[in-house]
Amino acid sequence: MKNKKPNWTKTELQIYIMLLCANADKTETEEELDMIQSKTSKKTFLKMHKKFHSHSKKKRLDKIEKVINNHDYSQMELAAFRREMYKIFFSDCSFSMMEERLDMTLDKTLY
Repeated sequence: MKNKKPNWTKTELQIYIMLLCANADKTETEEELDMIQSKTSKKTFLKMHKKFHSHSKKKRLDKIEKVINNHDYSQMELAAFRREMYKIFFSDCSFSMMEERLDMTLDKTLY
C-alpha cells in the first residue's frame, strides 16, 4: 500500500484543518460549515469535505503533518489562519476540552 504525500494547495490544507476544528467536538454545525465554505469555492469545499470524512482521526493528523511542510507559511499567514480556527472553535460560544486538545496539537504541528 502506497502512502503517498498529498499535494494540496494552501487553501485546501486550510479548509481541511478548519473541518478538523469544526469536528473537534464531534459535531459540525451548519454555522461552522458555512464559515468554512465561505473561505473557498464550493468545489474545493466539497472535495476537502469528502476527503476529510474518508479519513480516520489519526490519518487526518498524519495528512496535515505531511502537507504542512509543502508550504512556507509566513508568521502573518499563520496568525491569520489561527484567528480563523478560533472563530470556528468559538462559534458555539464555548471552548470544549476536545477543542483545546486539538488546538494544542495543531499549535505544535503548525509552528
